[in-house]
Amino acid sequence: MKSTKPILNEEMKRVLVEKALAALPNSYAPYSKYNVAAAALFDSGEIYTGVNVESASLGATICAERNAIFHAVAEGEKKLLAIAVVGGPDGNIDDVYCVPCGICRQVMRDFADKDKMLIICAKSADDYIEHTLDEMLPLSFGPEAL
Repeated sequence: MKSTKPILNEEMKRVLVEKALAALPNSYAPYSKYNVAAAALFDSGEIYTGVNVESASLGATICAERNAIFHAVAEGEKKLLAIAVVGGPDGNIDDVYCVPCGICRQVMRDFADKDKMLIICAKSADDYIEHTLDEMLPLSFGPEAL
């Protein structure tokens, strides 16, 4: 089967990961102690960052990926091309690739072409894995079903 992954050059992947890494210290995770940051690239060329922000009322917590996407939408963006995600326990990203949760993947589905949107899960700008949204959310339900 031929890969449908979008073409995103190595320099742009590095930029996305570095923006996510730069945002990571702003994560607010006093309860889970699992800090996460994301950098989302939209078709305008703009990159929006987000971090997870926890609340004592856990239902009010927001993940880094949705925070970045909602920030972009508030600025008028609608077409998500790629997102880089970094994170780990107490901000330690050396041991694990942080991947988006199911809710974040579903939100991405509303703003992206599922077979073209790239998700980069990184430990550093040189150490990452990448998948399309379709690979990470197979048989998904999207806007076209409504």
